[in-house]
Amino acid sequence: MKTHFNNANEAFEYFWHVINQEGVVYDNTKALFNIGFYLQNPKERSIHVESRGWSNKYAEREWQWYMSGNPSAEEISKHAPIWKNMMDDNGHVRSNYGWQWKRNDQLVKVIDILKKFPETRKATVSIYDGKEIDTYFKDTPCTYSIQFTIINNKLNMSVFMRSNDLWYGFCNDQYCFSKLQELVSNELNIEMGWYYHFAHNIHLYEEHLQNKF
Repeated sequence: MKTHFNNANEAFEYFWHVINQEGVVYDNTKALFNIGFYLQNPKERSIHVESRGWSNKYAEREWQWYMSGNPSAEEISKHAPIWKNMMDDNGHVRSNYGWQWKRNDQLVKVIDILKKFPETRKATVSIYDGKEIDTYFKDTPCTYSIQFTIINNKLNMSVFMRSNDLWYGFCNDQYCFSKLQELVSNELNIEMGWYYHFAHNIHLYEEHLQNKF
């Protein structure tokens, strides 16, 4: 299994083919388990596969929503209707990752500890929390955590996911996570390094298995 890619588009193309060929039939998907890989140039975020129809405009809109820290999905659902099924009675979701990393000032504290202790192993943002499982009745966050590590004066980042739909989820998630990596690296005034992406379950739904490119 290949583990290093220049950019997100390379990883997307590769895993689409591998899931088609080697994926396990699992809950209306084909899936691979415990898959981890590096993106060497995380600023190269665009997905160029024509049949995917990836929208930079939408991905940036989602990123700006995360930056707002507003858990309401009312506005974003006008552009991606999938969010409508995930909203609670107040129109809120648990998967606005910006809302998650702003809780208890997680991201602020991560940046602060990296400034004070560049070799820390504690620069971690927690998102999925089993202690909050009762609140996940409509929307369960797909990401466990994000960890930052400075090596050779470059900011590296690892993202750990419980579940990752390659077609929609990975394409937009990697955009927003790499933007977060860039934000933190700018705060620290150092270069970005690698982005490591791990998914316990990375999958394609049946309707996306036979898209040709």
